Amino acid sequence: MSAKSKPSLGHLPVRKAVTLSQSEWIKTSFLTDEASIPLVVQPAIDGMNLITWASDNRGTVAQLLLNHRAVLFRGFQISTAALLHEFIKATSNGELLEYRDRSSPRHEVLDRIYTSTDYPAEHPIFLHNEGTYWLSWPLKLYFCCVEAAARGGETPIADSRKIYQRISPAIRERFAKLKVLYVRNYNDGFGLEWQTVFQTTDREVVNEFCRRNAIEVEWKDGNRLKTRQVRQAAAQHPLTGEWVWFNHAAFFHVSTLEPSIRDALLSEFKEEDLPTNTYYGDGTPIEPDVLEELRGAYLAEKTVYPWQKGDVLVLDNMSVAHGRESYLGKRKILAGMADPFTPEFLK
Repeated sequence: MSAKSKPSLGHLPVRKAVTLSQSEWIKTSFLTDEASIPLVVQPAIDGMNLITWASDNRGTVAQLLLNHRAVLFRGFQISTAALLHEFIKATSNGELLEYRDRSSPRHEVLDRIYTSTDYPAEHPIFLHNEGTYWLSWPLKLYFCCVEAAARGGETPIADSRKIYQRISPAIRERFAKLKVLYVRNYNDGFGLEWQTVFQTTDREVVNEFCRRNAIEVEWKDGNRLKTRQVRQAAAQHPLTGEWVWFNHAAFFHVSTLEPSIRDALLSEFKEEDLPTNTYYGDGTPIEPDVLEELRGAYLAEKTVYPWQKGDVLVLDNMSVAHGRESYLGKRKILAGMADPFTPEFLK
């Protein structure tokens, strides 16, 4: 598949007396014959400036993302936070999003450009979509490889539409009726502290944020916090109407953790005091066989590929889940979010 938007010749290097057609600036392919995501976009001419091209061809970039839901820009050497920031601005609507109500450790390296995660290298991160437990979530998610790990450290992806289809109708219907309850405990000695999650040390700021975001707050002794929030299990894509599996039900459930971490937590905490856990929206437990089916659906659609320095991966966040493989050596993947969306049923 090739780009159709006409590039701005004034910003891109071309040889004298050579006229390039609309389709000659980029070339597209897939990583393997069997792969359907991500679409790989590479420069078709030497010295091509991706940010300039993307600015002049916003419609083409948007159409590529809508058609394929995951687009990997490779060979353009976008390998700094500043360049990633420029690329996000060139291909999104408005400002980058702040990362609040956090679920994993990360830090900001530039204005709303973050490390993808600071979670320990030896532990993988299960597949999930970003912000499913928020009232408003990003439609676009960006990752940039500044330094690939010596071994491992891939960012696996999976099509959330196909995950939805793999889940049995009976399970989908039950979650549609009951939704998902997220229970989180902070400052009990394990997991993120509420000061990090909400980016404040002021309890009243937390109270106000939670009030505006339909989160139930319970302050416990010792400056500890417990929150509960009920959210959707599936959602319809705003542009296509397709149903996608869009929640953290499996991700936040204690049974999804690696056995050594899970066992340590269960030996230390009562179930109601775990750092994170999930239930049906009415508070009843999610059955073990249901959780196994959910995890199996994610893993059946999982696609893994190695990072190269300078790669930029753009995801339609509602359509594609992502995770992280464990790794050895140094690894630096940056992330940014854009284009917030609030569905009508949450307004």
